[in-house]
Amino acid sequence: MAVAESAAGGLISAALVAVPGASAYYLGGSVIYTQASRRGILHMPDEAYAGMRASTEPYALLNARSIRDHVGATWGLGRLVRAAPRAIAMVMTPATPASPWPVRSSARLL
Repeated sequence: MAVAESAAGGLISAALVAVPGASAYYLGGSVIYTQASRRGILHMPDEAYAGMRASTEPYALLNARSIRDHVGATWGLGRLVRAAPRAIAMVMTPATPASPWPVRSSARLL
């Protein structure tokens, strides 16, 4: 597994590596907070994100796929936070290799 976080600032990765034996499943992750980090860490050109807003599921999925492929993981996780009046929605989008089972993202109001 590899993780591309934004506003979480590394907290998802911290939670994963806090579990004994994490090196068996966690390959790495990064905080993708700016265009510079998308370019430098994920090696993704700005054109790949054309027309996307950072608070959307397609954006999280692209980050998940990019970190998965860059690190060589089986799973990639992209996370974003959407702010709304009095609520924050969290979307985690896994990117997996081709599978007979559909992969869906989950959303939860905090």
